[in-house]
Amino acid sequence: MRVTVGPWRMAARESVSAALRKTLRRGVGCWAVLMALMLSAPLHAAIPVYGYTIVHRYPHDTNAFTEGLFYRDGFLYESTGMEGASSVRKVELRSGKVVQQTLLPPKIFGEGIVAWKDRLIQLTWRQHIGLVYDLASLKPIRLFRYPGEGWALTSHEDRLYMSDGTPDLRVLDANTLQQVGTIHVTADGKPVHNLNELEWVDGQLFANIWQASRIARIDPATGHVVGWIELKGLLDVSKLPNPEDDVLNGIAWDAEHRRLFVTGKCWPTLFEIRLVAPRKQSR
Repeated sequence: MRVTVGPWRMAARESVSAALRKTLRRGVGCWAVLMALMLSAPLHAAIPVYGYTIVHRYPHDTNAFTEGLFYRDGFLYESTGMEGASSVRKVELRSGKVVQQTLLPPKIFGEGIVAWKDRLIQLTWRQHIGLVYDLASLKPIRLFRYPGEGWALTSHEDRLYMSDGTPDLRVLDANTLQQVGTIHVTADGKPVHNLNELEWVDGQLFANIWQASRIARIDPATGHVVGWIELKGLLDVSKLPNPEDDVLNGIAWDAEHRRLFVTGKCWPTLFEIRLVAPRKQSR
């Protein structure tokens, strides 16, 4: 049976078809614009890379397997690692002379240090213990315990920041030495492994990356790496006795005079450097 469609129905169909075509054209246009924007925009803004200039060179003990470093009242305080050679020491900046030192027991592998009030706090690598010293005498006062490995320490206000080689920095209460938080560190959305020696500098956490020539500048509020400091060429590590072990490690900040110091494990030199801002790309 044939059915005759009246003119009014034909007109209605044409009207609906035209509306659908118009809607589809608009939709395709919107999708095209969205796709173009997604393809043209980077997923992450490029992380700026800072260079450096050398301001001064100071002597550094080539037997010091540097694990921790900080500057206080005109002196450097340094912790050294390796079983049978671990220590905490007070060092004259200009001469590199060790003026005060406490040796750790032979089976203890010393790691990062930080000053907190009139105390010096030191981590150990795999012994799960930290040591608290009197800062003036470097005499040990007590021990405390923590799970996992200990790599580095720094502080800001009443918080200590601790690395253990993972992308997660532990936040400790400086008074109780108990963990109260964690900072997950990422760069371009990816976890940053091997976070080593730490220093608080102008509201950021500076972190050595083990076996790398870069220092990460970390926003402590987000854990995002907001800058890299490229120190390649600072010292030719290949000429050191143990180039795989004698890597860049050690950051100290003199906030009063705004001096930044860096060195490495068993390096002959401690460097005072000035950061060079990245060049802006021209169109």
